[in-house]
Amino acid sequence: MPSPNSPLNYLRQIAIGSATGLLLLILIIGGFTLAAPGKSSSTNTPTNTPTDSPTVSPTPEGRDCSIAELALDDRLVGLHAQVINPATNEVLFDIEGDTPAQTASVMKLLTATAALQVLGPNYRVQTKVYADLDFPGHIVIVGAGDPTLSRARAGVQSVYKDAPKLSDLAVQINEWARGTPISDITLDSTYFAPEGWDPGNPESERTIGYQSLVTALQVDGDRKNPTAETSPRSTDPVMAVGVALKKNIGPLASSATLTKSKLPLDPEDIKRGRYLEVAFVKSQPISRWIEHMLKVSDNTEAEFLARLVSKQLGYDGSRDSLDVALKAALTRAGLSTKDLVLLDGSGSNEDNKVPATFINALLKKVLNEDGDLGVIRRALPIAAETGSLANRFKGDNLDAAGKIFAKTGWTKHEYSLAGIIKAKDGTDLVFSIAAIGDVNATAKQAIDNLATGIYRCGNKLSAETTPKTN
Repeated sequence: MPSPNSPLNYLRQIAIGSATGLLLLILIIGGFTLAAPGKSSSTNTPTNTPTDSPTVSPTPEGRDCSIAELALDDRLVGLHAQVINPATNEVLFDIEGDTPAQTASVMKLLTATAALQVLGPNYRVQTKVYADLDFPGHIVIVGAGDPTLSRARAGVQSVYKDAPKLSDLAVQINEWARGTPISDITLDSTYFAPEGWDPGNPESERTIGYQSLVTALQVDGDRKNPTAETSPRSTDPVMAVGVALKKNIGPLASSATLTKSKLPLDPEDIKRGRYLEVAFVKSQPISRWIEHMLKVSDNTEAEFLARLVSKQLGYDGSRDSLDVALKAALTRAGLSTKDLVLLDGSGSNEDNKVPATFINALLKKVLNEDGDLGVIRRALPIAAETGSLANRFKGDNLDAAGKIFAKTGWTKHEYSLAGIIKAKDGTDLVFSIAAIGDVNATAKQAIDNLATGIYRCGNKLSAETTPKTN
C-alpha cells in the first residue's frame, strides 16, 4: 500500500477532494506554477527542461480541470508523466518528470532527431557492386547500411515503399558482364563494426520478427516476407543477400561461390584501377525512413539510423558507440544530454534512461519545426487515424481522434506515449506518459484515457505535481 506521503496518495487527495479544497490548495500555493526553473530551450543553449523561468499562473479559476483521477488508474504502474504548455513554458502536470527512465519506442524520437541533425533529411545510402579486374568473374557487393534494399521482384512493393532493389543491381551487372559468367561474389558488410544480438533485447524480437541483426549489408530488414512488417528474421542476413543476388542475376551467376569478406580497396589497388564500379543503387532519402519508422515503429530502421549517425560522426557504427554518438547529435539540436543513457536506436533495450523533461523539450522543438524537425512532426501517428495509433482513441476517447500526434512505445515492462496535443480549447500541448513495471496491454487504454483527459482540459489543466519522496 502506498505510504501517506507517496505521489499516488497525493493525487488521490486531489482527485477525491472537493472543488473548494482544490481551490484552497491552489490559493495556498499562491498562484505560482509548480514548474522548476530552467534555461531557455533555444537551439543555441542546450537544455533538457522545457521552462525558461518560474512563471505566474493564471487565476485559480483558470486551472480548474484535473486529470488526477485518471492518473490513479491501477493500470498505470510506475507512472512517469509530464505535460507542458510550450507557448508559456508552464508545467501543467508532473509525476517523476525529471527522473530518467526507460523509453520503449519513444526512443525513436531521439534517433530521428539525431539523424536529421547529422545526416539531414536528404541523405541517401548507396549500395555498390565492384568488379575485381584481376580476377575475371569476381564481383563484390558493398553494403553501406541500407536495410531497405529489397529482393522483392520488379513491380512489387516491400514494406519500404519505393526502396532500391537487387533486381536493379542485377540488370546493371548483366549489362557489364555481357555474357561472361559470374564465378565469385564477395559480400562486404564491414561498414559497421561487427556485432551480435543486443543482449539487452529478448531474442523473440528477432524470431517473431520485430527486429533484425544489424549488418551493413542486408535486404528487406532481413524479413522472411519482404511485404510483411512483422516477419521472422534470420541469423545470417548477409548471406541472404548473396543468395538473393544470385537469383536476380540469373544464369550467369547460378554457379557463383558466395564469400563474406571486406573489399580490399587499398591505395595501390585504387591507383592501378583493380576494382571497377559496375552497379549501384540509392536508398530513399532519410526523411522517408523516418516517416515509416515513426508511423509503424520499425526497430530495424531505427537501429540503422543510429549507426549511420555514428559513422557520419567518425565512430565505428557499433552498438558501443551509440551513447556518445547520439548524445553528440542531440546536442547539435540545442538539447542537454546530461543524465541520459542511450544504448540503442529503437528503444528495445530497457536500460535506456531518458526523463520526460528531455522528451518534452525535444517535442517543443518538433512542434515549432526547428531546423528539419518538421519531418518528425509530420510523421507522428495520429490518434484513431494513422500508424500505430490508427486503432486507438476509439469509444469514449473518440473526441480526441485526430487531435493527438504521438509516438507509441512498448516493451515487456513499459507502455509509453509521447507527442503533441491540439487541445479542445485550441492550445498546443506537449506531453510524455510512461507506465513502467509489471504492466500489460491494458495500460494502453489507461494511457489513452489520460491523454484524452489532457486534450479535454487544455490550458485549464491544473498545475498538479507530486512531492518528492525518499
